[in-house]
Amino acid sequence: MSTRKSLPEPIIRPEFINETIADAHTGDVARELSTIEKIWNINGVRKAVILLGLVAVWQAYTVIMKVEPLMFPTFTSALERLVNDLLQGELIWKIWFSVKVLLMGYGAGMAIAAVLILWGTASRLGGDFIAMATAMFNPLPSIAMLPLAMLWFGLGVGSLVFVLVHAVLWAVALNTHSGFKNVSATLRMIGENYGLKGVPFVVKVLVPAALPSILTGMKVGWAFAWRTLIGAELVFGASAGGGGLGWYIFESSQNIETEGVFAGLFMVILIGITVENLLFRNVELKTVSRWGMQR
Repeated sequence: MSTRKSLPEPIIRPEFINETIADAHTGDVARELSTIEKIWNINGVRKAVILLGLVAVWQAYTVIMKVEPLMFPTFTSALERLVNDLLQGELIWKIWFSVKVLLMGYGAGMAIAAVLILWGTASRLGGDFIAMATAMFNPLPSIAMLPLAMLWFGLGVGSLVFVLVHAVLWAVALNTHSGFKNVSATLRMIGENYGLKGVPFVVKVLVPAALPSILTGMKVGWAFAWRTLIGAELVFGASAGGGGLGWYIFESSQNIETEGVFAGLFMVILIGITVENLLFRNVELKTVSRWGMQR
């Protein structure tokens, strides 16, 4: 007698046949966006809506709460002062002075940072120097260097450029050096297999791979430099009787012209937004975003 157990019969599922396959509907895989949705997908439109919302809150608060204009003017009065000073030409020259000094300091800081990064990439001593120098000087506020700068370079553009270099140098050097260190060993070996060494290796391998970190350092350096310049011009303008936007703000505050103070601050914000969206944003879109390195 066999003790072998019989296997259960397999369950055969019934066939389901859809005779009306032509009538099947899976929904829209892709649909055309409406005009409003297309406009809302534009990055600049969304940011403009945010800016207009803040302006509306400002105007509504000052009008509804009947705030004293000497303490907090309305947006329309500050805008009117800004337009008048721009048309008269006084504010334009102050803006040009600030932008010119900023470009000088930013360019010098970037150039010195590039030299330090090349040294840090080529030797271990250079890398240790960047790490040590950034740990020492990066936490030091640039505006705190202004008294020494005025003592060494006098009451002029040289002292402003010095503090701007200090503001830009360490932020750019730290972010770039960290980006280079995070480049994968695979990319490094590919560059070495192609015979790249020195500056060509840095330019063709390290810079493209670390470009997100480099752009971050450049944006941080720009923000530090712009903020430092306005603060330094407050002291420089008060001491030398001239200057740019910082002096314009200081002069307005001394004359108890609150509209002028807000007009100067508004101009500082506009320049910052313009540089961020027209320069850095376009560079990101054409490089790291296009390469799939950033969403």
